[in-house]
Formats: sequence, structure tokens, C-alpha cells
Amino acid sequence: MKVGILGGGQLGRMLLQAAANYTVTTFVLENNANCPAAHLCHNFILGNITNYNDVYNFGKLVDALTIEIENVNIEALEALEKEGVAIYPKPNVLRIIKNKIEQKAYYTAHQIPTANYTVIANSTEGKAACSSYPKINKIAQGGYDGKGVALIKNSNELNEIFNAPGIIEDLVDIDKEIAVIIAVSQTGEIVMYPPVWMIFDNKLHLLDYQLCPVQLPDNLKWKLEAIARTVVKNFNSAGIFAVELFIDRAGKVLINETAPRVHNSGHHTIEGNYCSQYDMLWRIILNYPLGNPDVKLPTALINIIGAESYSGKAIYNGLNNVLALDKCFVHLYGKAETKPGRKMGHVTIASSDMSDLKYLANKVKHTLKVVS
Repeated sequence: MKVGILGGGQLGRMLLQAAANYTVTTFVLENNANCPAAHLCHNFILGNITNYNDVYNFGKLVDALTIEIENVNIEALEALEKEGVAIYPKPNVLRIIKNKIEQKAYYTAHQIPTANYTVIANSTEGKAACSSYPKINKIAQGGYDGKGVALIKNSNELNEIFNAPGIIEDLVDIDKEIAVIIAVSQTGEIVMYPPVWMIFDNKLHLLDYQLCPVQLPDNLKWKLEAIARTVVKNFNSAGIFAVELFIDRAGKVLINETAPRVHNSGHHTIEGNYCSQYDMLWRIILNYPLGNPDVKLPTALINIIGAESYSGKAIYNGLNNVLALDKCFVHLYGKAETKPGRKMGHVTIASSDMSDLKYLANKVKHTLKVVS
């Protein structure tokens, strides 16, 4: 079977590593010939994943397509789907998820609890929507890894609102941010990975580290799972989905957003679960039975992020010290250049002892630095 991946970054790289377990011919479309996934696929095609002709012509080479990131040309995928190319997830799902306004409308239509929000067309409407504080402004399309998100704490920060379509959202009084990875087979079977607790860098607005499984009262766990299942079930599409949720300090569970693909919050499944999210996606595409998502060992995951004030050729200070630690698994993404806040890799720690996990996570965070 010929399978194409739109995007050749770190997620595409790890998806290709998992492909070694299957009889499949892999294709990657990416505009950078030196991207992390380029050397692992059978066929690398240089092109832009947002360009109609590039995506359409690439899709004609394969039997099935999947994505590394949702910022792809959906019109080309819709044309390919009509011509018989299998796409995971379906283009209509990508059209919903790619646009945060459409995402919010989807949650509202299906009575899925989410933070109060106002749709805006520009910064003028955004300013008018800020009758109280704090607020979050998210652009409708193109935001990624903390970009396209602005925290508006008071009226002096109204100029931070993006002059673009988007939403103004009430800031949730968050107790925990949770992610649930869900797999949906071609026949509609659903399996759910145990929830993870994500701790974010408040300055960069991206994942700092996470713990799995998160310890929660049964009633909260059931709420999380029910909401996540409702989100995915109503897409009516096979694929892998990462559902991100908030638990506020009153115990209310709210959907934040959904990613229609393998996700950073599922990196730990390589070492921590019987079937990784990457292996699971191949099973879905190839119409094999879904794997076992259960935890083998609890894990902590630490993002390796480019240090402040450093841009240029990446140097990994402390790497040998981390590699010498027991229970630590280092994944570097093959990016030659670092810059502040850039995701350069991650470290997964697996241990049955939660205190051991937290100790090693702290040690890794203070040992490994990416400079130039």
C-alpha cells in the first residue's frame, strides 16, 4: 500500500519510524528537503502542503493520505477524496478543526461544554468584545505552538489583539489541562488512551512537561472520557485525534481544542503504552485491528526547547548526562538550527514510581539545554 504524509517534521519522522513494522511504501510532501522525515521515507516530494497543485499531484501517487499538521490545502484533499484516495481524517473534519471559529461552532452545535466565546472579524470587534478581563484572543487559522494566541489581562493590552478573524474567549480558571488521544477505526471502533496531565510554559504557551496517567477522581475521569468521545464520535471519521480539555477549579470539564492527528501529547506512548499513537495510526490506515492503548509504565515527558537568546547551529549541552540516566529515552528531532522556544526534541521517562518520575523530570529540565 502506498501512503502519503503531508508534512515532514518531527511527527512525520516518528510516524515513519513506526512504519517499519508494516509492509507499506511511504511518501512525504514537504517544502524543506532537509526536514526531519526526509531521509526515512521511500519517496520524498518537494512541495508546499498548502498549495492545491502540490497536494493534489502528490495525492495522485498514493492510495491513502494522512497529515502531520492540519494547515494543509483542504480543497485538494476534497478533490482527491472524490477520486477514491482514502484520507485520514476526512477533509470535512480538517475543515472544521483547521479554523478555531468552526471548531467552536462544532462544539456548540453538539452541546459540548467549552469556554464562553465571541467570534470576531478584526481587532476592532475584538476590543469591543473585551467588556471584562482576562480574555484570550485566538486567531481562526494559522496558530501553532503558542503562536496566534494572546492573553489580554486588562484594557492596556487591547493592542495585543490580532487584526484577523478569530475568537475572544473567557480565560478559564484552570486546575489541570488534560489531553486524551483517541483512535477511531475504519469501522467506527473507538479506543481511548489514558488521559495525560499537561503543564504549559506560561510565557511560550507550549507544553513544558506532562505526566501520564493523571490521577483523577472517577467522576472527573468519566466526564473527560465522555466529552472526548462525543467530540470524536460526531466527526464520523477514522483517524487519530488529540482532544485537549480543561478542568477548572470548580471541577467543571471544558473542551479546549482538538488536533486531528498524532500529537505532541502522545509522544510518551512510544515507551509508555503497549501500542503507540504512531503504531495505532498505521493500524487504522491499513485497516488492521486497533492496538492496546493501556499504560505499560507511568511516564513523564519533558520538551527539549531552544533556550532564550540562542539562534544558530544547535548544541545540546548536558545531553551525555541525560543519556546516562536510567529510565530516560531521548528523542531529538533532527533540526540543525535552534532558536528561542523552538521544539528540538523530547525526553520520556518511564517508571512505576511517581516520585522517581518527578525527580528525574526535574533533573532533565535542569541538565539539558539547547544553545548555539
